[in-house]
Amino acid sequence: MAVLSDEVVMSNMQTVRRRTSPGFDQGFRWASYGSALVVLAVLAGILGAMLYGGWPAFQEFGFSFITSSVWNVGEDQYGAWVAISGTLTSALIALVIGVPISIGIAIFLTQLCPPWLKRPVSTTIELLAAVPSIIYGMWGLFVFAPFFARFVQIPVSELVEGIPILGTIFYARVPSGVGMMTAGIILAIMIIPFIASIARDILDQIPTVLRESAYGIGCTTWEVVRYVLLPQAGVSIIGAIMLGLGRALGETMAVTFVIGNANRLSLSLFDPSSTIASRIANEFNEAAGMQMHALLALGCILFLVTFIVLMFARFLISRVQTH
Repeated sequence: MAVLSDEVVMSNMQTVRRRTSPGFDQGFRWASYGSALVVLAVLAGILGAMLYGGWPAFQEFGFSFITSSVWNVGEDQYGAWVAISGTLTSALIALVIGVPISIGIAIFLTQLCPPWLKRPVSTTIELLAAVPSIIYGMWGLFVFAPFFARFVQIPVSELVEGIPILGTIFYARVPSGVGMMTAGIILAIMIIPFIASIARDILDQIPTVLRESAYGIGCTTWEVVRYVLLPQAGVSIIGAIMLGLGRALGETMAVTFVIGNANRLSLSLFDPSSTIASRIANEFNEAAGMQMHALLALGCILFLVTFIVLMFARFLISRVQTH
């Protein structure tokens, strides 16, 4: 029966081959090329429009546009450093909190979770990924921020006040609940579903014989995860983390609600700040003249930061593959 099935398949393939003309095959090839070129053209168009709009700001302020922390609309003085540092800091906080939790969720679902609990937890993770960002922002502002101010910012500020370094990083001058740390936590909650879902799928695809062999020679669950599963899934997990980082860098509405939108540099993670995306969202509607050019220049910088992150991710993936 297997031989007969193979013969039928070969016969059908030969029939399709006879019916397919060279012109159709060439058309399919050009359609595929066109699909790829559309993506490149759209990307080039976006970058070109951003550069065209932001170039007057770069010409006016030069490199000081990146290094300056002044953003004065009345005097047409603009600097991007506060927004750049806020973007990178909030994304870093999100990764520090979100990545271990995401990998822990993936390991639990694939290695430790009882069968009756696996589907509810997986469905919950997927539902979190579908929640609109503005909902996260509203919840963060009206529910999480007051809770965070009362039970975290105030006690921690009282505890570390006067202590070198810690007293600077974890002291809230005005414990309102909004600030850099709040934005980072909200971003972590937002990226956890993406990283956890991808990591879970990758761990599920690792051949069962590898884990069974490890258990057969006496490995514990921790040793199986540490020395078998994570090395096998390392490249894909790095890709999942970079996907989460990309969302954290470009997130707008949720961060706008909870970061405080203050244009000042502060070493305290509890103080308000701003990001590139939140600055653009707050001011774009009423911007004109040099302010509009400065906001478009901020968009160019965010594009460049994302590109650098992508290149760094490819470098990490290549390093993992070579080892």
